[in-house]
Amino acid sequence: MAVRRAGMEPVEVLWNDPVDKIHACDGYIIVGGFSYEDRSRAGVIASLEPIMSPLQAEAETGKPVLGICNGAQILVEIGMVPGLENNRPGLALTDNRRIKDDHVLGTGYYNTWINLQLSIPPEKSAFGRHLKLGDWINVPIAHAEGRFVTSDEILRAMIDNDQTAFRYCDSQGNIINEFPVNPNGSRYNLAAVCNPAGNVMSIMPHPERTPKGDAIFSSMRDYIDARPHINYRPLKMPGISSEIQDFKKPAKTLELTVELIISDNTASSVHNALVHRDIPVQVRRRIHWEIHYENADPDQLLEQIKDSGELFNSNKERVVIVESATDATTLLIRNRDDVLGQQKLEALTKRFELDSITGIQFGVLWTVIPQKGDPETVLQQVLDTHILFNPIAHKCYHYDQK
Repeated sequence: MAVRRAGMEPVEVLWNDPVDKIHACDGYIIVGGFSYEDRSRAGVIASLEPIMSPLQAEAETGKPVLGICNGAQILVEIGMVPGLENNRPGLALTDNRRIKDDHVLGTGYYNTWINLQLSIPPEKSAFGRHLKLGDWINVPIAHAEGRFVTSDEILRAMIDNDQTAFRYCDSQGNIINEFPVNPNGSRYNLAAVCNPAGNVMSIMPHPERTPKGDAIFSSMRDYIDARPHINYRPLKMPGISSEIQDFKKPAKTLELTVELIISDNTASSVHNALVHRDIPVQVRRRIHWEIHYENADPDQLLEQIKDSGELFNSNKERVVIVESATDATTLLIRNRDDVLGQQKLEALTKRFELDSITGIQFGVLWTVIPQKGDPETVLQQVLDTHILFNPIAHKCYHYDQK
């Protein structure tokens, strides 16, 4: 409806439609929805679909591309936003965290109405031309992984380059970096980010769900009508290193490794995505908890943690020991900002009074098992897809099971 209200004609394009259908369009909107059920992380598997290559090529000619919610996550994962050289990761959209007075009030999925302020000159993007700098609109959000994160250097470059298109503000236009004004903990209150040319934008809120958001779509229409010449250039900034460190278990810690008893659909989706890219692997996924403690019997504490039911559900999960496998590599992926670990620490210490626990870290263990070819080459092919982790939001370790 928002597209039609703006005087444009929507054409539905599916991921497996002929490429000619892409070329025939004047602009593109990647809609919200949970593509591949957000398995591995939101948007990453969809970003690897072949249809994304012609979409990137069309964007480079100057055509506008708007990614909304899950569409925003896809554009971030493929590197079209913020637009570093060679589409290297420069942003991540990661787990929401609702923070007030330095306390985590909640994580995960959240929906409400928020205020969205245009924070760059209107002419700097294809999507703000019908607003004035500082104007704000009231639109809904509905997401679980909508928190923009990046490095200080990349954020500064985006600010200087007028790429921080929309920011969360209150009903008076004030930008306050805590909940509820900032609904997900996003850095710099970022709600939408453009590429350097301004014709590609990732926006987490849903302007299409209300006529109050129509200015974004009418701006897109006018941009298409004007067809301005743009300089589609990359943002020349170093990305964050994807270097893999060796995992070393600290003293006075417990490890709890958990796997599903039922089918692991996330692992299956990741495996299928890699096979479709002709990468011959099997993958296995397990959850890893590292529990730090003081002044406690470790065996007794581990049983108390298991009995709490906080770190795994015994109806569908079980505790396992990770064993070595020939030619297999196990990687431990951890969030740079471990909100879930912090939340579990509060639950175990406050609700279950396990005061000897001093810290908890959450991670995911991915075991990559090449089916043919050189194991190191196959592993590098997997890493190059970024399907297991985004270096902006995660750290990766070689996990030695010995």
